[in-house]
Amino acid sequence: MSRPAQRGSALRGASFLIVLQVASRLLTFFANQLLLRFLTAPLLGLSARLEAYYLTVLFFARESLRGEQGQAVVNLGYLAVVLGVVVTAALGSFMQMSAGAGAGAERFDDALRLYALAAILELLSEPCFVLMQVRLRFGTRAAAESAGALLRCAATLGSAVWASRAGLDFGVLPFAFGQLAYGATLLVIYLAAGYGVASRDGFSILPRKIAPAAAPKANADNLQHDGAERRKTLPHPGRHLSRLRPLHPHAQGIYALVNNYGGLLARLLFQPIEESSRSYFSRLLAAPEPAQASDKPQADGRPASAPTTHGSSSATASGKASADLHRLLKLYVLGSAAVVTFGPLAARHLLTLVAGPSWSASASPALAAYCYYIPLLAINGVSEAFVASVATEAQVHVQSLFMAGFSVIFGLSAFVALRVLDMDPAVGLVCANAANMVCRIVWCAFFVKSYFRQRAVSFDLFSLAPSGLSVGLCAAAPYLVTKALQLSEHIVRGGAFMSLIAIGAVAVPFVALLYGSFPSLIPCSLFQRPTLATVTGPAKAPKM
Repeated sequence: MSRPAQRGSALRGASFLIVLQVASRLLTFFANQLLLRFLTAPLLGLSARLEAYYLTVLFFARESLRGEQGQAVVNLGYLAVVLGVVVTAALGSFMQMSAGAGAGAERFDDALRLYALAAILELLSEPCFVLMQVRLRFGTRAAAESAGALLRCAATLGSAVWASRAGLDFGVLPFAFGQLAYGATLLVIYLAAGYGVASRDGFSILPRKIAPAAAPKANADNLQHDGAERRKTLPHPGRHLSRLRPLHPHAQGIYALVNNYGGLLARLLFQPIEESSRSYFSRLLAAPEPAQASDKPQADGRPASAPTTHGSSSATASGKASADLHRLLKLYVLGSAAVVTFGPLAARHLLTLVAGPSWSASASPALAAYCYYIPLLAINGVSEAFVASVATEAQVHVQSLFMAGFSVIFGLSAFVALRVLDMDPAVGLVCANAANMVCRIVWCAFFVKSYFRQRAVSFDLFSLAPSGLSVGLCAAAPYLVTKALQLSEHIVRGGAFMSLIAIGAVAVPFVALLYGSFPSLIPCSLFQRPTLATVTGPAKAPKM
């Protein structure tokens, strides 16, 4: 396959992966909606603790081993299995001792064993997973993760419904059945795909001795993707639950519910944009190889011309990247204004409608707080996507050190929120994660500013701040929403649904007016593959 055809196939596979990930997350969300009818907050909290255990095992077993390429990384994939067994046993013993008593605790040990088995099964697919990444077989990953998500939903929901109708107390076992189905599905699909590639190209999916040879050149997109995955794996809000052992399962359940609802927008909208922007910026700002001058003299006897320089096109590409990143961040800032204005007002009514009054009474404060956290997730996501596109290996190591420090800040923030200020536990977790996210955004801001300054390109961070019009609209919106809610109560008593309609009646013109003031914000080129034509025009910083 020619290189352009291979790149086109990889691009289509990556796009297919994003689409299927969105679909699988929607499916998971709706399955969780049905599961809420069979769950209590403590059970949901225990499931969140088990998920944190599962993800922690995967992180310590494999993420640090994804820096190599080729046969070396396949061999390391089997080392991940060995490390996974050790981490599974050690961390599992700790989880058993810290489980405590409560609703569903009698099934916790059984569920923990199933989660451990699921983790080992997923780790067994690691060598073939890495092989697919190196070969740019994103379609295989899309098929594996989508099929796994489908079977996980079916196993979880099916076992919960069957246990309820049979009068059995399964506790958190339905989540364990679902995770086991997910791990087994990944293993089967990746093994089948890896065996096919190995049979066709003479590549071994079993560990073998590496002949001494020059290491192949790593694919930049793969390294950046793997680096981004490593940076995103542990700091995710759900991972922090494993560090807060004294937290009651009821509070963890509330937080898990809020993270499921609040994070839905991030998973469905923000992550595809992050994936697209990461690919876009890495291709746009890829350093072109200098043209080689010919040693052969010209026909008239004059020496060959000097090598062609790429300084002009590189500067133009940097200017375009600055303008597009600025527009995207400005777009996120304006969207954040709408979320923080209307999200807290709609939180209670939304939970009443989709989860029921019992969940609404206990979880609405945490969901309202999460609405202030969503903009931080969005801005950090696209900022780290840019960093992943252009950062050198040394800069990635520096970022990892800072991320470790930010995790300490998370712990301190959680202590202050939960112990000193005595906040609601779920709200305190949201605030602690927000503090961690602010630190990450500040680091990315310094990186972006330094990156463009070194290339003599302007990037004005202060112009990203909301305008006076935006601030005025945000200040007036709560008053208008209150009046709209009072009016809807006078017209018809429709409960939560009519309240959401009233809030939407104010939000729609608000958002239209907000974005209508900036019609040229959307950087459509972010969703196109960069070509020479995209970087030949003059680059100017957007005027906001």
